[in-house]
Amino acid sequence: MRVMKWKMHMKLKAKLTVLFLTIILVPLLCGTMAFLGFGYHENIDMIHELTKEDIMIGAMINKRFMKYLVIAMAVTLIITSSLITAWINKDIYKPLKELSAAMQHIAEGDFDYHMTQVREDELGTLFENYEQMRLQLKENEEEKADNEKKSKELVSNISHDLKTPITSIKGYVEGIMDGVADTPEKMDKYIKTIYNKANDMDKLINELTTYSGIDSNKIPYHFHIINVSDYFSDCVEEVGLDLESKNIHLNYTNLAPADTCIVADPEQLKKVINNIIGNSIKYMGHNNGVIDIRILDEGESVKIEIEDNGKGIPAKDIGNVFERFFRSDASRNSMQGGSGIGLSIVKKIIEDHGGYVWATSKEGEGTCMHFVIRKYVEQNDDIIV
Repeated sequence: MRVMKWKMHMKLKAKLTVLFLTIILVPLLCGTMAFLGFGYHENIDMIHELTKEDIMIGAMINKRFMKYLVIAMAVTLIITSSLITAWINKDIYKPLKELSAAMQHIAEGDFDYHMTQVREDELGTLFENYEQMRLQLKENEEEKADNEKKSKELVSNISHDLKTPITSIKGYVEGIMDGVADTPEKMDKYIKTIYNKANDMDKLINELTTYSGIDSNKIPYHFHIINVSDYFSDCVEEVGLDLESKNIHLNYTNLAPADTCIVADPEQLKKVINNIIGNSIKYMGHNNGVIDIRILDEGESVKIEIEDNGKGIPAKDIGNVFERFFRSDASRNSMQGGSGIGLSIVKKIIEDHGGYVWATSKEGEGTCMHFVIRKYVEQNDDIIV
């Protein structure tokens, strides 16, 4: 039992060493036996005392002995060769053939073929490396297929969302050209509508540009020290006009000290706010919309909360809302459109600012997006973020 276990655990190098020694020692051992069987050392002094008949009888005996010895050596070498061949076939050729077949499956794109043989020698290590490579390639292929599927979905969503404002713009322009907007009030309404639709298209194109930057990890950042109060007051004033045109009430509260500053890219941070508010508008679900923007002092950080009174997100989906292309069951209405990457862009930008973001929600009551960015602290002319 111990011998069997020893053979199973013997390294391939040790097996080849034993094989090499066997090839050398078996013929050498047979030759030694022949030499000893001939009896040269023991009988050489007695040759002169033998008669002619004794010598002839001895020669016949030695001839017969040599014949049997040659047969025995041949049988021994055949058995040894057979054992060595079987050993090589089992321990080297078959495993390499199986590995070659497995690699052929990989070359053909089949990553489900796995090797079940367990070994504890060098070939066993090779099998383990193959399995690790196979699993990694399979994971990469599945991720690639998933990304291709999501990219097609993104193109479809963007195409749908671009087609809608383009159709509206064409319709209103044709109305102006045909003289339908025959009063200053109508003309003003048509122009504002065209402007808003053009803004919607611009937002979609910006999302695509940012999405491309996320994939290549090349979002352009230009960080500055910005005053929180001044910055968010300007943002609220800007988004307030858009929300007012959509009959959504905006509340703004700033509880941070007036001199609070952060280090951020103003343009990229504006994308965060616009994407969150855009999501709230899209999934409001009723005509009495309210959005609250709150700036809170968190000691070493500033916390921003953007809360709406929309239809909310199911509890099972709340942990996935920042994943690319994710849409909860409550928001699968194709009429709402959207690229499905807005909140993933939010997460990427906030994390690149050294902060973090999360969401809380109750179905039927609304959703609140929270993100935190560390304050700027000046100390010995160094910026600590």
